[in-house]
Amino acid sequence: MDLQAEKLKLIEWLKSLTDQSLIEQLKLFKDTISPNKDWWEALSDSERASIDKGISDIENGRTISNTEVFKRYGKTS
Repeated sequence: MDLQAEKLKLIEWLKSLTDQSLIEQLKLFKDTISPNKDWWEALSDSERASIDKGISDIENGRTISNTEVFKRYGKTS
């Protein structure tokens, strides 16, 4: 693979984008992989709140096993 050629193809593709949502997602991805930035900082407030709720649920014993989830939804583990 010619790395420079692939980079140029990506640049041309980026220049042609018109979908604002996709551009925002790509920017978030770029910001997330930045070596000087913690991934937590790239999360939205709702994503952080969801993670915090999950941690709280675990700490307070509000969890069920995978086996129980599979039983409830007709799957096998």
